[in-house]
Amino acid sequence: MKQWLTSLAVVSGMCGVLSAQVAAVRSEPYVWKSVQMVGGGFVDGIVCHPTAPGVRYARTDMGGAYRWDDQNKRWEPILDWVSYEDSNLMGVESIALDPADPDRVYLACGTYTHIEAPNAILRSSDRGRTWARTDVSFKMGGNEDGRGNGERMAVDPHDGKVLFMGTRHHGLWTSEDRGVSWTRVTGFPDVTERRTPSAPTEGLRPDRAGGSGIVFLIFDPGSGSQGQRCSRIYAGVSLMNQDNLLVSQDAGKTWQPVPGHPQQYRPTHASLSKDGSLYITYGSSPGPSRMQNGGVWKLDNRSGEWTDITPDKPGHGRSFGYAAVGVDSQHPRTLIASTFGRPGGEEVFRTTDGGQSWKGVFAGGGAYDYSKAPYVKHTGIHWLFDIEIDPANPDHAIFTCGYGGHETFNLTDLDRGKPTLWHCMATGIEETVALDLLSPPAGAHLISAVGDYGGFVHWDLDTPDPQGNFTNPHFGNTDGVACAERKPEMIVRVGVGSHQVGGGNIGYSLDYGKTWHPAGQPREDSAHGHIAVSSDGTAWIWTPQNSLPNLTHDQGKTWSECQGLDRDLRVIADRVDAGTFYALDLFGGRVLTSTDRGRTFTGRTLTLPQGLPQRGQRGDNRGGQDRLYATPGRQGDLWIAAYDGLYHCERTGQAFTPVTSVREIHGFGFGKAAPGAEYPALYLIGVVRNVRGFFRSDDAGRSWLRINDDQHQWGLVLHITGDPKRYGRVYVGTHGRGTLYGDPLARN
Repeated sequence: MKQWLTSLAVVSGMCGVLSAQVAAVRSEPYVWKSVQMVGGGFVDGIVCHPTAPGVRYARTDMGGAYRWDDQNKRWEPILDWVSYEDSNLMGVESIALDPADPDRVYLACGTYTHIEAPNAILRSSDRGRTWARTDVSFKMGGNEDGRGNGERMAVDPHDGKVLFMGTRHHGLWTSEDRGVSWTRVTGFPDVTERRTPSAPTEGLRPDRAGGSGIVFLIFDPGSGSQGQRCSRIYAGVSLMNQDNLLVSQDAGKTWQPVPGHPQQYRPTHASLSKDGSLYITYGSSPGPSRMQNGGVWKLDNRSGEWTDITPDKPGHGRSFGYAAVGVDSQHPRTLIASTFGRPGGEEVFRTTDGGQSWKGVFAGGGAYDYSKAPYVKHTGIHWLFDIEIDPANPDHAIFTCGYGGHETFNLTDLDRGKPTLWHCMATGIEETVALDLLSPPAGAHLISAVGDYGGFVHWDLDTPDPQGNFTNPHFGNTDGVACAERKPEMIVRVGVGSHQVGGGNIGYSLDYGKTWHPAGQPREDSAHGHIAVSSDGTAWIWTPQNSLPNLTHDQGKTWSECQGLDRDLRVIADRVDAGTFYALDLFGGRVLTSTDRGRTFTGRTLTLPQGLPQRGQRGDNRGGQDRLYATPGRQGDLWIAAYDGLYHCERTGQAFTPVTSVREIHGFGFGKAAPGAEYPALYLIGVVRNVRGFFRSDDAGRSWLRINDDQHQWGLVLHITGDPKRYGRVYVGTHGRGTLYGDPLARN
């Protein structure tokens, strides 16, 4: 069975239709930049070219892939062109480089195996500046268990036309035309995990029959020559208590288990040294699920001898595994290996004698420099799942982790008893997920609410917040953030505390976010949800997750339930009248209003021209669709940004009228009015006149300008808001590509 690239004629026809559609919607060129947080997500793999210094790539589990810019010393995104329809491609399962051609790079893209969405092999001959694509039938799981394991795709170092790709659930595939077409390898055995009632299920989804499939492929360059394919190839499979290391001696046609290999745990990573030694790390789960056991082993592929070289063995109440191993290409007996889930903190071990003796990098005085990403100081190393020694520089080592990773430039100082210094390595990588965005009418440019890392106050969009992420209380997720429109120095945020720095799930600031204070909660278990703040800051309404909306007039000292509202209804404040709040029950057909500072709400019937929507597949519920918005500077002026349409009500009590050009919405917001205009600018993510994109309207929705282009789409985008202080500036929050800001090209 072969998977073929779509014909050029079809691609050209589609481009012609798209161009005609775009022509029907005017556009304005924008300059886009990342709001600098640095990292913020799982960088699960680094791939270095073996012979071209400075050529390396990073993959992430849901935020695309990056190429290292050696001149500017930062990572550059290479998948920003991915569209909403193709957003599943933002999870990168594997990266492969052609050892004989540093310009060629291949990406295996697909985020989840359990959804119906495109999966593709992307290939580039210019280091990721342009791409060709082959859609494939096998599924990938770039954001599933085992995503931090080794590279599942590899290029034959002696014949660049030949690639192999190991999958999670569909066996081994090969290409003989540089990735254009793919054929399943029938000689590869069935590696479905045999499950028994007593078999460990750690790390396995209950609806899966096995682990994470084929987790690494390694060609042995010593088994071939230029123009003559490598005959020996290794494949590691995420299996336990059965054969999990296979080898082919005939260039991939047939495969056999490697005699004597460990089976008591699963392989996670492997590295082949120039002296013919294969080093493998093992864990009891694919990770990043918890591991109970693991080790590091060495195979002499000439003699077939196996040696357990584990530097620190689990046991005696210490449950952990090993995640990764990297070999120094210039010194084949020098390698580093990383632990996973080790009690007392992760360690990187280094040996210069092939594993006979080891030194702990951090036990040896290794220290961290947090200056490039101050927030990680509070985070702690976790998910340390790839580790590499730069082929061009034995002093340069990199490891990846859940917020990006670290690198050192003095690794060999360990040999002289000196400490190593590890810097944050993720400059240019932005992988956070925005859950809410606030650009207040005064103060900082932007206050972001993000998943996993709380959020940030951005006084300088081009520099990471020197204070790090939110503290006092320190959040894991910040789900909502709001300010008092006429007193913007008061900001309130809600989410779920991380219990690292400060406690509680709600915090407020009285100085534009420079300092924070914890507030009392309606209930001990109140968490997540949405927050509204009256325009004068005296009333807050918090709707915690799975709870009724609650009101406080004393900064959280006391709370009471709002009367007339149902559970989980999101409340917003009128941007002018401090006594008025609103709530939308879109599916129940009601708009509710409070005129007594949030104590009681009364409803009126909502009718829409196409009828009320039904619950179901309506985009991502963390995004800005299916919500009610209040217009800045205009009392009673409301917008409903429904997933399938935009509706406007100019005065409380009047009907909502549709904006007929808008067909689909994923995010909505306001910004400063255009020069000479009285109404705030509107910003929208969605579909206008059958064109998908990001849009701005300077005339209350009568006409729209597309402000992004096909090279700036970022897959799934959840939120958008303009800046009330600067006309034309807009912020967008993505699902895994961080938060970006844009300005009209004419102003740059």
